[in-house]
Amino acid sequence: MKKSKQIDIGRALVLAGAFHFLWSCARACLLPFLTLYFRQLGLSPSMTGVVMGTKHLVSLTWSPVASLLSRHYNQRRVAIHGSLVCSAAAALALLLLPPAGVGARAAAACVVSRLSDGPTPSPSPQGDLFGGVAPSATSAGSPAKIHTAPASRSGLNSTAQPLFATEAALPHRDGSPPGLPPWNSSAVVNHSAGEPGVRGSFTPRPENSSAPSVRSKRSKEQLGENNTEAEEKEKEKEKGSGFLGSLKRMDPQHRLFLLILVIVSAWEWASAPLERTADDGLYEYLDSADASDRYGSTALWGLLGAAGGVGGSGLLVGRLSCLVAGGFPRAAVHFVCYAVAAAAALPLAAHLPLYLNKKRDRTNGLLRAARLVRGSPRALLCAVTVLLVGAAGSAVDNFLLWQMQDHGSGELHMGFSLAAALLSQAAFPLLAGRASRLLSPGGVLAVSAACLGAQCFYYSFLWGPWAAAPAQALSCFSGGALWWAVGLQCDDVATPGAERSVRRLYGALAQLGSALGSFAGGFAAQRWGLTWLFRGAAAGVMAWCALLPLLQWKAPRLRRINYSRLLAADASEASNSESEQEADWLERAMVDDRSSSSQQHYGRRMNR
Repeated sequence: MKKSKQIDIGRALVLAGAFHFLWSCARACLLPFLTLYFRQLGLSPSMTGVVMGTKHLVSLTWSPVASLLSRHYNQRRVAIHGSLVCSAAAALALLLLPPAGVGARAAAACVVSRLSDGPTPSPSPQGDLFGGVAPSATSAGSPAKIHTAPASRSGLNSTAQPLFATEAALPHRDGSPPGLPPWNSSAVVNHSAGEPGVRGSFTPRPENSSAPSVRSKRSKEQLGENNTEAEEKEKEKEKGSGFLGSLKRMDPQHRLFLLILVIVSAWEWASAPLERTADDGLYEYLDSADASDRYGSTALWGLLGAAGGVGGSGLLVGRLSCLVAGGFPRAAVHFVCYAVAAAAALPLAAHLPLYLNKKRDRTNGLLRAARLVRGSPRALLCAVTVLLVGAAGSAVDNFLLWQMQDHGSGELHMGFSLAAALLSQAAFPLLAGRASRLLSPGGVLAVSAACLGAQCFYYSFLWGPWAAAPAQALSCFSGGALWWAVGLQCDDVATPGAERSVRRLYGALAQLGSALGSFAGGFAAQRWGLTWLFRGAAAGVMAWCALLPLLQWKAPRLRRINYSRLLAADASEASNSESEQEADWLERAMVDDRSSSSQQHYGRRMNR
């Protein structure tokens, strides 16, 4: 007889915690700095917002589908390994893309590397759309002043270039001038005199001369025939080339944007199934041993891994020189750290505790969760809050490092600031008991959203490299307290067995808000600048926080029937009735015994 496999809960939790630590560390090494790398390549804020919004949408739609497919075919471990390998390869593919401008890669790396040492540049009124150091606004008659990196600090042999300068403003590789003026009607080559003409020269034509006019007519006819033949050949090439031909005809910036969009979509398609598939397998493994209550302990390890990844990568990149091996900018180290951490998670993925519960039906989980949330007014208010917080948080995730870079921050300052925010979120469980005694879950939800609005408003007034660090302490409430209140709301509205489905519904709403906020935030930053982007996000969140307590007060509170309490009450009532019956029986027996004894005593006395 085959023995049942023993389940070691402690070992399973240690392996799951270590895997979440490494995977969160890998993501934090790269994802917070990804938009900064897009800026160094030359993408505008609107293009960056479209790329990040598409990334969120791909994850939102593909992650549940991939999890269901891996569960249906019982290939969860294969999906996790494939996701780790393919996501690392797709991330490294971004390093192969050239920047939008000639020499923008070296100039961007060197200027950004010395921002913290040199004088603090003044931010442009448009929010420095294309680089950390932007041209200052000048009058129409004076030439534009461009901040350049000192040649002595850059470490390059070439002269300093303006950051993200256009292709026309930079010298060619052969040392020739940027460009020559086009041909005009007065620039003619004097072939009749036997001497080559020069561009811009003009030779007067004699008035009483017929030969030059005949020659000019013939030359015009020949040029016209040649132009028509050249146009026909170009049209044939364009028809035959298809997508590649249209890609070559695009300007460098839009071509770079299209390539980045395709690679980032493929990258998210590869990495999105990993976390959800691992969570499903671990939860079903613990549920099979009646230990599902210990499932949430892995979230703390994820926050600690993310804090270590973003802080460590920022410290490492901040201490490197402008260019690393192979002529790549030092921002490429973020991609290498991501690939190394993902490779380190492969051995743990091979021993990750996974279990497949075929009797568990998840097909209608999302619809069931949607019906539960729709039936509760307070749950609907929580859903709207999560959506708005996700939209406002996308502005912080996508453009906070741009704002810090405009005020002289380097990767070192950025990494430590983001690590402080994650550590403050991890510390909120220590304050959860006191927060629950002071505020209701609805009040904690409003306070957490207000803290996010205060952070966004603070970020619009940065003044130095370390100015963003004090506001990171508010992430304890804007991030940790928010999801703690959402968890209490899920427990309040969900029926037994639907708690995880309701929580995933709120997570999907937050990701949808991040996608919509990325699209809107990119265009807002392009139009009004980064400063007004953060102020607008703060104003929107603060307005909702002022309205949320009133709506919660007006919303009726639906009390859910607690079946466990009813069963306990029934059991207590049954026990009381049984005890009463036993007491009645005992009293009757004692009465009967007393009566019989008294009768016997009375009979004995009569016989005497």
